[in-house]
Amino acid sequence: MSARVRRACAVAVAAALVTAVAGRPVMAAPQPPGESSSVLPAQPPEASARALLTQLQTLYRQTEEATEAYKTTDGELKRREAEEKKLAASLGKARTALAASRRDAGRLAREQYQGRSELSPYLRLLLARDPQSALDQRHVLDRAAGERQAALNRLARGERQAADLARASRQALEEQQALARQQQQAKDEVELRLKEVEKLLAGLSPDELAELTRLEEQGTERAQQSLLASGALSGSRAPSREGDRALTYAVDQIGKPYVWGAEGPESYDCSGLTSQAWAHAGRAIPRTSQEQWAELPRVPLSSLRPGDLVVYFPKATHVAMYLGDGLVVQAPRPGARVKVSPIAANPLLGAVRPDPAAAPLTPLSAYHPPKLPEGATVGVDTGNSQESGAN
Repeated sequence: MSARVRRACAVAVAAALVTAVAGRPVMAAPQPPGESSSVLPAQPPEASARALLTQLQTLYRQTEEATEAYKTTDGELKRREAEEKKLAASLGKARTALAASRRDAGRLAREQYQGRSELSPYLRLLLARDPQSALDQRHVLDRAAGERQAALNRLARGERQAADLARASRQALEEQQALARQQQQAKDEVELRLKEVEKLLAGLSPDELAELTRLEEQGTERAQQSLLASGALSGSRAPSREGDRALTYAVDQIGKPYVWGAEGPESYDCSGLTSQAWAHAGRAIPRTSQEQWAELPRVPLSSLRPGDLVVYFPKATHVAMYLGDGLVVQAPRPGARVKVSPIAANPLLGAVRPDPAAAPLTPLSAYHPPKLPEGATVGVDTGNSQESGAN
């Protein structure tokens, strides 16, 4: 096995460790006195490699979950920041209106005192020639009193509104600060697990890395053959016009590195690639794989068309874009690069369609999938743990 493949595997495995359970060290099996310690336990070579692979992939899956939590918090923080800006703007307007109401109330009070407003009819009422004249002027008094009361009411409402907005603004700011702390904690957790992965990988020999690669490839091949034999992906379909643009964008990113939390243009994580591809096609979709699974319309695997998103693992912590013919474009995991992989490289949860109302391109014979660059399928395919997901 080439050094390039071993390096790819190492980085991939590192990604697996990324999800390591926080604070849980990877322990080596006890060794007889005088013998060197090994990362692999004292079991038959293939069994020990499988155990390590499972452990690494479990760690990676947990790191992916932490990454999704970070991205979700980041999105919520940005939403709160926008909300706080709106509240601050509303508070400014309310305070301006309150100041205007106070000026109006003061002006009316001064004019009434000086007899220069419509409140001066009080004086004319007292000097009226007869009771009938006084009654005729009653409506003038009523209007003047009404204007004064309206000004006072506006003043009171303005004060209440300004106070409510001030409280809401303070609350939004406090929540924003709490989210920022939560975001930093999530980021620190992911970075810590990445370091744990790198540390574990540094202790593996080239033969151990080669065995891990072989086992991963073997598992992917079995899963892919089983899925294709089931007939779940039978039939060819064309994408929608937007789906074609999104898929072309994703293919153009092949070869760029996976970086957790990245959304281009130089690097991507799994959902950063899918969300940016569809944004390039003119349709905004949720940022994280979990939100994409929760919010986008679901489609059965038997109805997949190019451009649809394929979601993996029980907690929807990984996502790829369907290319057609049982293949997906994905950013697999840290240390790997955007590539084309078998759709069954990871445990399938289901699929979603960002543009369910859009018609596919017709006729089917006129659709030509984007041309893949050389080496598009080179590298690791698995993104997380090999545990079973719901289909």
